[in-house]
Amino acid sequence: MTATTAPARRPVKRQTVQRWTVGSIAIVVSFVVFLVPFVFVLLQAAKSPAEANQLGFSLPTQWQLWQNLVAVMQTGDGGILRSFLNSAVLTVGSVIIMVVFSAMVGYVLQRRPSKWNGLINFFVLAGLIVPPAIVPTIWVLQGLNLFKTMGGMILIEATFGLSFCILLFRAFVATIPKELDEAAVLDGAGPIRLFFGVVLPLLKPVIITVVLVQSVTVFNDFTNPLYFLPGSENATVQQTLYTFQSQSVSQLNLLFTDVLLITIPPLILYIFFNRQIVAGMTSGAVKG
Repeated sequence: MTATTAPARRPVKRQTVQRWTVGSIAIVVSFVVFLVPFVFVLLQAAKSPAEANQLGFSLPTQWQLWQNLVAVMQTGDGGILRSFLNSAVLTVGSVIIMVVFSAMVGYVLQRRPSKWNGLINFFVLAGLIVPPAIVPTIWVLQGLNLFKTMGGMILIEATFGLSFCILLFRAFVATIPKELDEAAVLDGAGPIRLFFGVVLPLLKPVIITVVLVQSVTVFNDFTNPLYFLPGSENATVQQTLYTFQSQSVSQLNLLFTDVLLITIPPLILYIFFNRQIVAGMTSGAVKG
């Protein structure tokens, strides 16, 4: 009996070893790809100007992280703080628009099929594939008196992110039973009450995913504010890197300190909400 059970156990042990090996390799690769660059930035941000200019992966002889943080905050009469405020307003405004409109469109596309769905799906996919046209967009913004304004930039960011959000919401709406809609209609709920009172609360997992992913995307965006929101007063946090580097090329310690400050908010979001991101991205595929 021992001879018959021994061969059956070997494949199980072999699979366990293979899984452990693959998992270990994945952890090592993740450490190298993500943690090593962050540690490098942290070390350079804690060094003096002379040591940081050498770009060495070594501990500083004297830690000056706090002094560098104060110097960065005082650069340009508090321009860093103003840029953080601009990025916060831009991120919050655009993400709110993306969540509300993409949830509505995703719900209608999934629940109300019509002859226009094919055309709408074409434009949704085109928004993911076709690159944005910079010059025509600037011309449109100038015609609407929205160029170089925060409102126009919010609309630009929301428009660029709608296609991705619509696909997520549409996939998740498919997991919600239609009987809930019918029960709400029988209770006298109109279209607005049905969506905001019944459907939208059930979309919480995908809403969290959209908020986190798009917040990091908008917060880290550099090119769109550079084109559509020029001006030092409208600078976002990513543009401070460009301005700071052009003015103080030799002070790499302050440049890496600015990079560290910009990296902290998205890093905190991903550390505390990574499970919600994965759940929202995969819920539609698993249940649908």
